[in-house]
Amino acid sequence: MYRKAARTRRGSAGVAVAVVAAVLVVASVVAFLCLPNIRRGGDAAPTGGSGPSSLTRGGTPAPGDPVTARAKALVDGMTLEERVGQLVMAPLFAGDDPSVLEDAISGRHVGSVLVIGNWRGGVADVRRAVDTLQSYAPQGAGLIVATDQEGGQVQHLSGAGFDEMPSAVEQGRMDPARLRSSAAGWGGQLAQAGVNVDLAPVTDTVVGERSANDPIGALDRDFGLDAAGNASHAAAFVEGLRDAGVQASVKHYPGLGAVKGNTDFTAEGIVDTTTTADGAEISAFHTVIGQARPAMVMMSLATYQSIDAANPAAFSSTIIDGVLRGRQGFDGVVTSDSLSATAVSGTPTDQLGVRLVEAGGDLACIGQSGYVTPILDGLEAKAKADDAFAAKVARSAERVVRLKLRMGLMH
Repeated sequence: MYRKAARTRRGSAGVAVAVVAAVLVVASVVAFLCLPNIRRGGDAAPTGGSGPSSLTRGGTPAPGDPVTARAKALVDGMTLEERVGQLVMAPLFAGDDPSVLEDAISGRHVGSVLVIGNWRGGVADVRRAVDTLQSYAPQGAGLIVATDQEGGQVQHLSGAGFDEMPSAVEQGRMDPARLRSSAAGWGGQLAQAGVNVDLAPVTDTVVGERSANDPIGALDRDFGLDAAGNASHAAAFVEGLRDAGVQASVKHYPGLGAVKGNTDFTAEGIVDTTTTADGAEISAFHTVIGQARPAMVMMSLATYQSIDAANPAAFSSTIIDGVLRGRQGFDGVVTSDSLSATAVSGTPTDQLGVRLVEAGGDLACIGQSGYVTPILDGLEAKAKADDAFAAKVARSAERVVRLKLRMGLMH
């Protein structure tokens, strides 16, 4: 019908059709450029834990992201105590019965657990513990279950079903593609055990003699390369874990490679005098964040003289809100290194979580059971007394819940 009509109206009708077509083309271009919900390829926000398609550079949510909207709605419906619970990661040590965390999870609403220590019973042993922990959580609001599974001297889970992982130095000798494949295998073992986040890879670049750097180099925790090679291997590790459905946390931002002391055990020798906000060491993290989009970034407990000489990185709004979130654009979950570490022992226990959230952090990682209740109490007390801080608690809870939605832990 259209062809026959067109042949009988070759004059002004042809011109009119051309004009209409041109208008339609212009309108569609304008709509594509101006409407935030129209995206190339029609990509939708992921519902599981492995798909990053709703993220733009650096982990920032795409405009109109429905997962972000859902996270906000869920947090809006929470009590203050429930929001605070989402900001705490409590430890479960090897040999402890999971019931030691029942009240923390069901009574205090703790939303994340760190499986820590020398678990030698294999995948089945860890899985039994994790399933019990998940049974304490509310229906439809599962737990983030994390561990430190780096390889070499830092591998908390071993036994039947877990490979003996090579050290990061050995991993650094692999081609990145091979490392990604290996990390997918290790991640698959974690997934079988019910662990959904690996607090790895270490992305620190050691400056100077490796043996003089207690937290990283002396323990073979670095990939043993320059910052650029370090970044490529860290990105491969993150992507391999994601291939297995496990999320990653790069650490220890902005880098522990230029200090002498290990922040876990000392408050001496933990001032970094060389790392800058735009140097090669911090840029390795930024490369991994931009390319591999890890779910979490773990903050160091060292102090960085050239960036913020007054605060450890985990308590520094200059570093978290200014550099990581502001300049880099990362809006994923920011977690601390263990807040029970010696490096921050001068801060009152009930203020540790407060200082993290005030600086822009989200998830207080705790390596000693006795710290859990004081940190929860401190966060609740501060939020009740300070509306601005309560708003920060809500924002941090939204980031954690958004991650859980993407991981399929919440609905």
